[in-house]
Amino acid sequence: MARHLDLGMAGESLACRELSRLGYRIIETNVRMKMGELDIVAEEGGEMVVVEVRTRTLGRMLPPEATVGPSKIRKLVRTGTAWMDSRGWEGPWRIDIAAITVDGDGKPSLEIFKDITVGLI
Repeated sequence: MARHLDLGMAGESLACRELSRLGYRIIETNVRMKMGELDIVAEEGGEMVVVEVRTRTLGRMLPPEATVGPSKIRKLVRTGTAWMDSRGWEGPWRIDIAAITVDGDGKPSLEIFKDITVGLI
């Protein structure tokens, strides 16, 4: 498997563990739908959360969270809406980013950016 795929899978695993530790309840991972994929679907405090995981090695030009641009956000909103509709979810939901940076020694650091679409959904 390609190194970047290994890094991405390790990042998603780390994100699930950390989100669980922070009180998120993981519902599904690697959800594939017609219009796209959702890395993690979770619940926190009665709100559904779509989590986009971005993992980068230290020294890259952009931090991981900066790689989620407007077109990706639109795709996450469309795919998230389809997932919520398919499950009959009518409550609030949001999109978070789990940004993971791996240093030269292989040590990861994770930062959660909550509700990146405030006012959009």
